[in-house]
Amino acid sequence: METDKKSPCLQPGYNDEEPATQQVATTELFRTSRSWDGAELPDYPVGRPELVAMKYVFPAGVKLALHHHEVMNFGILVQGELTIVAHDGREKTVHAGEAVVEMVGTVHHGENRGTEPAVLYMFYNAQKGQPLSVNC
Repeated sequence: METDKKSPCLQPGYNDEEPATQQVATTELFRTSRSWDGAELPDYPVGRPELVAMKYVFPAGVKLALHHHEVMNFGILVQGELTIVAHDGREKTVHAGEAVVEMVGTVHHGENRGTEPAVLYMFYNAQKGQPLSVNC
């Protein structure tokens, strides 16, 4: 499809400056269509998205209630370690600096079996009014 509009990057004066001499380091943490347990992620729902970013701090020794997620979500653990336990006993332990794609529709819970707080940033692909998790 052709268009008469020019890319904003091609507009005069937009990109006339010299690029920075130091480059930004990038590392792809994951690219997947599956959750950590290997299950395929669902299709996106129809409608306007509501993206939600959450920070969770799990005290050492805490064990969450059984729950499940209705929306796709992923995150990165920035401190400590966190173990996700599926209802059938499968486990995934995430360590600081690692990313995780959560299960959708599968009952599970999280545990901090470590000796320090675990800090997790999660990103949810929801729709307005949709719960991020549902306790069992």
